[in-house]
Amino acid sequence: MRLVVTGAAGFLGSHLTDRLLAEGHSVVGIDSLITGSRRNLAHLRDEPRFAFLERDVSEPIEVEGEIEGIFHFASPASPVDYLRFPIQTLKAGALGTRNALGLARARGSRLLLASTSEVYGDPLVHPQPETYWGNVNPVGPRSVYDEAKRFAEALTMAYHREHGVDTRIVRIFNTYGPRMRPDDGRVVSNFVVQALRGEPLTVYGDGSQSRSFCYVSDLVEGIWRLFNADIHEPVNLGNPGEYTIRALSDLVLATTGSASAVEVRPLPTDDPRMRSPDISLASARLDWTPRIPLEVGLERTVEYFRETQPPARPEAART
Repeated sequence: MRLVVTGAAGFLGSHLTDRLLAEGHSVVGIDSLITGSRRNLAHLRDEPRFAFLERDVSEPIEVEGEIEGIFHFASPASPVDYLRFPIQTLKAGALGTRNALGLARARGSRLLLASTSEVYGDPLVHPQPETYWGNVNPVGPRSVYDEAKRFAEALTMAYHREHGVDTRIVRIFNTYGPRMRPDDGRVVSNFVVQALRGEPLTVYGDGSQSRSFCYVSDLVEGIWRLFNADIHEPVNLGNPGEYTIRALSDLVLATTGSASAVEVRPLPTDDPRMRSPDISLASARLDWTPRIPLEVGLERTVEYFRETQPPARPEAART
């Protein structure tokens, strides 16, 4: 198949591109590089089945030739990014999704939308099943991402119902692994980089808020299975194993061997107190469950950052 991945230079998009190529398909990657990096695709420079287009998906998407599938992953996806680029985030979720769906309709392509657990907001139901409608502040600082993805889901279902576009929707829970940006603001990359630099680990609030952490290869496996399944309603993909932020900080310190202290800061506005996916639907319909324990995934992630980040300054290492 010839496939399109928007957001191909991002953390998830680049791993997904690798998987699609490994399955024997051709891939056209599209990315504006606002948060993605060419470095994530550098190993594909001489791959004849991969082509890259530097484009903003909020503008009309033009791809020549036959297209069997589209994976729409283009969007700032970490709090640091979508708070820095609020309008671009909304445009990627609204205009970008419309353009991707328009391309899918014109070419008769299947489209998989990358949505997010953020559609559940600060949940009042735990763990979160796909039937839960969420608890989202529509005008808070995080709303630019939450509501962009909620709109994207609604638009995707509308194109499916009205125009018969063959669509899939994945709700992605916290994912980590190699190729995360050191400055992307996600808790795993924050802790690992701070620990390796000998800097204090930044914990917001009292650290009792919980998250679930899915290793990137597990997530990509679930995405590929969903793309090939006949499911049009949203599907949660994530690791239901739940950790408090303080427990994660302890595990990162143990994995890195760092003596860093923990620095407590105020909790950001609308930060969810708990988040864990109900993956019953994915387990039953996709025969999918995550396989990589957090301890193993963290070791791989730490090794990646050891290789790509400058060593700790001597004075920082002593603190």
